[in-house]
Amino acid sequence: MAPRVLVTAALPYANGSIHLGHMLEFVQTDVYVRARKLAGDDVIFMWADDTHGTPIQLRAMREGISPEALIERAYQEHVEVFDDFAIGYDIFHSTHSPENRKHAEHIFNTMDAKGDISSRSVAQFYCPVDTMFLPDRFVKGTCPKCDAADQYGDNCESCGTTYEPTELKTPYCAVCHDKGTHTVPEVRDSEHLFVPLDRHKEFLLGWLGEEGATSGTAIQASVRNYLLNWVEDLKDWDISREAPYFGFEIPGHPGKFFYVWFDAPIGYIAATDKWCADNGKDFDAYWKTDRSQAEIVHVIGKDIVYFHALFWPAMLHAAGYTTPSRIQVHGWLTVNGEKMSKSRGTFILARTYLEHLPPEYLRYYFAAKLSSSQDDFNLDLEDFVARVNADLVNKAANLASRCTKFLTGKLDGAVAEIPEDARAMLEEAEAKLAKVPGLYREFESASALRVAMEIAEAANVYLTEQEPWKLVKSDPERARAILSVGIHASKLVAAVLSPVIPSWGEKLQRIFQLDAPVNFENAKDRLPAGHVLGTYEALAERIDAKVIETIMEASKEDLQATSAASQHDYEVPGLADEIKIDAFLPMDLRVGEVLTAEAVEGSDKLLKFTVNLGPLGTRTIFSGIKPSYGEDASLVGRHVVVLANLKPRKMRFGVSEGMILASGAADDDCTLLELDVERSKPGERIT
Repeated sequence: MAPRVLVTAALPYANGSIHLGHMLEFVQTDVYVRARKLAGDDVIFMWADDTHGTPIQLRAMREGISPEALIERAYQEHVEVFDDFAIGYDIFHSTHSPENRKHAEHIFNTMDAKGDISSRSVAQFYCPVDTMFLPDRFVKGTCPKCDAADQYGDNCESCGTTYEPTELKTPYCAVCHDKGTHTVPEVRDSEHLFVPLDRHKEFLLGWLGEEGATSGTAIQASVRNYLLNWVEDLKDWDISREAPYFGFEIPGHPGKFFYVWFDAPIGYIAATDKWCADNGKDFDAYWKTDRSQAEIVHVIGKDIVYFHALFWPAMLHAAGYTTPSRIQVHGWLTVNGEKMSKSRGTFILARTYLEHLPPEYLRYYFAAKLSSSQDDFNLDLEDFVARVNADLVNKAANLASRCTKFLTGKLDGAVAEIPEDARAMLEEAEAKLAKVPGLYREFESASALRVAMEIAEAANVYLTEQEPWKLVKSDPERARAILSVGIHASKLVAAVLSPVIPSWGEKLQRIFQLDAPVNFENAKDRLPAGHVLGTYEALAERIDAKVIETIMEASKEDLQATSAASQHDYEVPGLADEIKIDAFLPMDLRVGEVLTAEAVEGSDKLLKFTVNLGPLGTRTIFSGIKPSYGEDASLVGRHVVVLANLKPRKMRFGVSEGMILASGAADDDCTLLELDVERSKPGERIT
């Protein structure tokens, strides 16, 4: 009996919108799940929003709303994007759920009873102004390794180094900083809880196994080698955080909360629990059984390998849960060969893409280039257009289109037996199709889709050589037979494409008037002579290259830079190139009084401000700070810093007549630069 299969994608964080970097992983996971379901495997797709931690709490504080309201808003936004991208999950849950609390507490208590939890006093920053210990993200400072400024207390976004908050140079309290003051935190002792990971070294070595060993976990060789190096020097894992912290309080330890990375992956278990309860399924058959009975597959990015392949299996094993059978790791997404950039318009939100192009095209491009490798993935936008037009339009759709239209328009829509001269070609195509389920199963979607294009290309060449359109009057039955070859080949192509473009198979079922959706087995069944086709529906249409420029421009508008100092807030932080004072002097910075601040219809990021600049009059300014501030009416009356002599910029929402300055690492984590209302006047020059 084949094992039950549970597949997960990494949990998106509820502190921001979904972008194309996220969608790379979610599409890869969805294609894998759909292909295995199409092959007849018992597969479910479980995941959730990652909702706990300091960034959520900080953002909610800035917006003046509860963390619960913030994560609910993010959840709805994420679900809409996933549904519109045809991500076929069985459940998308939340880590802020009763199921997650139940399993987090159970795992902790079980580990504690076994001696897998220890405690000790640690030196931690404490803010004397806010009278609280500062979690990782409540303290910022200079990276102790590369000297990048304004880094959080857990890791450097510039060089990737992880460290303790107390290792930061020139630390300061981020909470006080948001209030406009600079407080240097004190170092005080605090009791923390740890998982001594070295107790699990022997298990982890066996779980990772040798490359190719049947007892080990399926994982790329390079990833395994990376992890084995870590296993040799396992550190105690700090799993507690001090209040205030948005998350679950640790049972038996008042004022202590589970670190987000402790309860976040438990979201996979919680989602399964919820789905099983709602669908009358046996939860234990997935998470409380032997790996021979339940195959658990995690699809993740290479930045979170440490958590998923060391902490997570150790937790599961210690608490008696099923450990993962496979960890599939992918690389970063680059766009046009570089990191995604807001200033270049290549930091593209999933919603922005959907406003201009169908999801099927991006799903195809991702799948057509993805393999089991963890190499970085380059979304070459020019190649994207060319690939979709060449493969989906010119090959696959063209084959189905011309055969269907010619048969229904000239030959009553009925198909014929496959002619002798095409049988060898189709038998070869069917043999190739037989290998496709295995390719998808090994995350080799690029190889699988090459099969589809080879079948389509061979059939198109056959049609071109046989020229049935010239035979329709002199030998209509021969023409019918030739065109029927293209119909059968289109079924084979649809079977390969269906996990990637679900709508393709659905449309083809209607066009060919099939009794059941196309799958890897029934695609090989020949339509009987006389079977009548239905009306053709467009399967794919050409992409105009100009739409890419539109998407990039829309991304620039949606993600306007909020700092006059730097527009590269997604790229490596740190100091920009040095400038001379002369470069700064032409900037006319003025005090601006916010008269109105309202949402912009059609944009998730922009607020439209009316700003009083005193003797300079009023200005209309668009600013991409809505993710940080929402539609908060309290912005009205504030005094902000305005770059008054910025050249007006025509946008699709209107003309922006300046820039309002803000600071922050991202569009959803920024703070307006504000001035004291009592000590500043609208229009005053800032020097």
